[in-house]
Amino acid sequence: MAEKSSVLTYKGHPLRRKDNLIYYGSMADKYIVMIQVTGSEKQGGLDVANKVQLQLQRTEPGLKSKDRVVKQSDQPDLFSAIDMGSIWLMRALAGK
Repeated sequence: MAEKSSVLTYKGHPLRRKDNLIYYGSMADKYIVMIQVTGSEKQGGLDVANKVQLQLQRTEPGLKSKDRVVKQSDQPDLFSAIDMGSIWLMRALAGK
């Protein structure tokens, strides 16, 4: 019997979380999106992101961190950041 993968994906690309950072995409591809939650507020007993920074980055191993960033934006919530990040990633991987 085949096992299910425990990797969370959105629109066919993996999502990985480390503390307040979310990486969207695969390091095997030319680009990834880094999403950093920089602010949150309590809503119904849960922390909800209300300030999010989004960056489209190159994955080339020899680049300095400041040279990796292709685009960046601030977003008001996590959904907006993931939605915009998916568009950026799709276009970058398509070469547009």
